[in-house]
Amino acid sequence: MAHPYKVGFLFDRENSWIKSHLPYDSWLPKFGNKYNFKEIWSAETATDFDIVFILGYTKLLPRSVLSKNRLNLVIHESALPKGRGFSPVQWQVLEGATEIPVCLIEASENVDQGDILCSTTIRLAGHELLDEIRCAQAKATTELIINFLESYPTISRRPQVGQATYYRRRNRNDDRLDVGISIMSQFNKLRVADNHSYPLYFVAHGHCYELRIRKVNTNE
Repeated sequence: MAHPYKVGFLFDRENSWIKSHLPYDSWLPKFGNKYNFKEIWSAETATDFDIVFILGYTKLLPRSVLSKNRLNLVIHESALPKGRGFSPVQWQVLEGATEIPVCLIEASENVDQGDILCSTTIRLAGHELLDEIRCAQAKATTELIINFLESYPTISRRPQVGQATYYRRRNRNDDRLDVGISIMSQFNKLRVADNHSYPLYFVAHGHCYELRIRKVNTNE
């Protein structure tokens, strides 16, 4: 097959956090003329690509869309097949995890069931807030994409093995703090709070109050 290979990065919205955390300009040029890169903002326009990286896309793509490209890839942060489904990083932080596997998998019609192509690990100290966690996610995502592109068109796959588990979609009630217990006992909930889209809140004296958290320099 003649170069360049056609590669797409599919996002579902302009303000996607993963889009803002991926500094393309710092690493895409290293591939020279091997690839022709393009951002995609609609699954319907993801057609005739050799590779499509589906990043931060919140909808499951049907076969009619996936079949239009040679290879469709997804990043998923769990030890698959355990932890399929929604918001795996947030759920694992809430569980107290300090090491979170990150897998590059082939997209499938069924959620997170594709073969694993390569993997790495996010390591957390336990104090990181959401933006720091997302930076770690973006770093792992970049590592996997670069490693894959460096070896392409050679592709190594391994099937998922073991009992599957699934994380449910998070909802507004998951952002509610319990005023009857300590802050420290809810610290992991504060760590995964999205100050802009889904701020934490609590109810007291018949009223609802929102909270936002940020890390500050203790010398301030």
